[in-house]
Amino acid sequence: MASPKIILYTYHGCPFAHRAHIALKETGVDYEEVIIDIKKPREPWYLEINPRGLVPAISYNGEILIESAIVAQFIADAHPSHLLPPSGPAENALYRARVSLFADAFSSKVMPNVMAGVRAASQEERETAGDALVEAVAKEIEPLLNNEGKGPFFGGSEKLTFAEVLTGSFLLRILAFTKPEHNLNSTRVPALLKENAPKFLRWAEATVAQESVNYIWNEQAVVEHTRAKFAHKP
Repeated sequence: MASPKIILYTYHGCPFAHRAHIALKETGVDYEEVIIDIKKPREPWYLEINPRGLVPAISYNGEILIESAIVAQFIADAHPSHLLPPSGPAENALYRARVSLFADAFSSKVMPNVMAGVRAASQEERETAGDALVEAVAKEIEPLLNNEGKGPFFGGSEKLTFAEVLTGSFLLRILAFTKPEHNLNSTRVPALLKENAPKFLRWAEATVAQESVNYIWNEQAVVEHTRAKFAHKP
């Protein structure tokens, strides 16, 4: 069977587009990359591909798919690997449902507090957002990381899973933004996580250490872009 013709329209500084990179790297699928500068108005040719103007978008043998979770899910389903089991039997379906629940809890309960810290107008607001972030992680995510296997990833896997595909780019930001030199989130967060959500911290650190997660990551560029976008001063 001929290899598919894949074109990924992306921007390396976008955490959502980053999901597609992780999925493609983990599945080992060859692809062509087209960089879309999301800091500028979209050119008409790209709006014909994706009228929403967002990244990522993917052309798969000429078929266009958009929205990061959908693109990543398609890659994982179209190219079976360790990321996800087939949808059946029921045991597999239950596992996939748990991954979806995990990713939903992360995006809906944790990430709003990350963004609240980034948008904070004062250090006091930033510290409050940091406390809320740790509280959300301890309540929503830590109980879902009761790994029964030996590996450091979701469900005790020894290899990256689809849970890390959907969250890895955001974990990079959580750990980076809390560094004192960046101060885009409360710098107390790592210590609070170590105390209140140690499984989460170990999982996050193991995830961001993976090449498939960090190979397009440019911490300083992301920090500078975030600082400029939200008008932070160092």
